[in-house]
Amino acid sequence: MPYEPPTHTVERSLRATTGAKVIAGVDEVGRGAWAGPVTVCAAITGLRRPPEGLTDSKLLTVKRRTELAGILQSWVTAHALGHATPEEIDALGMTAALRLAAVRALDLLPVRPEAVILDGKHDYLGAPWQVRTVVKGDRSCVAVAAASVIAKVQRDKMMAELGVDHADFGFADNAGYPSPVHKAALEERGPTPYHRLSWAYLDALPQWRHLKKVRGRADGSVPEIEGQLGFDF
Repeated sequence: MPYEPPTHTVERSLRATTGAKVIAGVDEVGRGAWAGPVTVCAAITGLRRPPEGLTDSKLLTVKRRTELAGILQSWVTAHALGHATPEEIDALGMTAALRLAAVRALDLLPVRPEAVILDGKHDYLGAPWQVRTVVKGDRSCVAVAAASVIAKVQRDKMMAELGVDHADFGFADNAGYPSPVHKAALEERGPTPYHRLSWAYLDALPQWRHLKKVRGRADGSVPEIEGQLGFDF
């Protein structure tokens, strides 16, 4: 299906309304995985014409996505990656873990962005960052699309490396997301050191349910577990 290429419309709007000149596009990958970190990329692109075929990473084949990530890493003005570990996700919940990973990425940029375009409708970044949320920003905004591709390729590579010692889980193919191979290995072997132990998939594994971690509040109550269905958004 043909798709419209991303543009600099949002970047231009931010420049006009806020005076910001340094604008970062931010996107995440790994939110719905059962294992591995959540990874956030922050990318600054300026207003140059993007590489041919740039779009949301999920619309690209593995081969094209990998090729494009290589091009983008030298094409962007700057980019940086931030991660939140499975342990941090279990301790903080997904929203706070996303913010942690995003701040880490933004802090690693060589220049501090004056505004941030965040993919999606929820601002998980917040003050002091000046944020513009854009639903499907990874398809419509150049900087967010670039961040989407770089984040996806880098996290997939990381998961393949983590999976070397856990070949039965198929991390090189599923990147820690639920798949038949992943589910079968979990049932037989239990979670690896890279699994998120606060998530509800453990409820369906009686022999491993005792490993589940539950985040508590300061008042001692127990919150709902975030991301429990394992979907990516």
